[in-house]
Amino acid sequence: MGVWVRLPPSAQNPGYPGFLIFPYSQYNQNMTEREQPTEQRRRPGQLSGVQIMFAAILAIGLFLAIGLSQRITAGQPLQDAYNRVQGELSALQQEQGALMATRDYVQSDAFVERWARDEGKMIRAGEILIIPVPSGTNAEPTPVPEPQVPVETSPPEPEPWMLWWALFFDSAPPQS
Repeated sequence: MGVWVRLPPSAQNPGYPGFLIFPYSQYNQNMTEREQPTEQRRRPGQLSGVQIMFAAILAIGLFLAIGLSQRITAGQPLQDAYNRVQGELSALQQEQGALMATRDYVQSDAFVERWARDEGKMIRAGEILIIPVPSGTNAEPTPVPEPQVPVETSPPEPEPWMLWWALFFDSAPPQS
């Protein structure tokens, strides 16, 4: 059995049809010799270049991941402080806005007129001031309590010198 191989036009002779026939065993032997790469003998356990590159990339990636993790951990308290300060800032800005609105209202004519009518009891020309007076019911005044006079219900205690006099002399002390 043979293999047909077509030759390029430049390699063809005018007397040949452009095909060559090789015996299959010879073709197969030639192809197997060319296709098989020459393998170098490696010792068992020896690492290839691909394995070394993979280990290097893995180590670099591990160092980068650890560094990123440390930066994230170190930045967390800063982020918490930033969020706290932002909250305080927004609260202070709201308070400032409320105070500025109050200031503007107090400086306006509307505030002066309201104060004059409510607290100042003032009126405009042509208006009548009405001050409500309590109705005709008589309110009873609150009774004033009388001061309490302390009353002694037990006999007064004798002076210490009187006790000593009675112990030593078996008689009543002199009246002074």
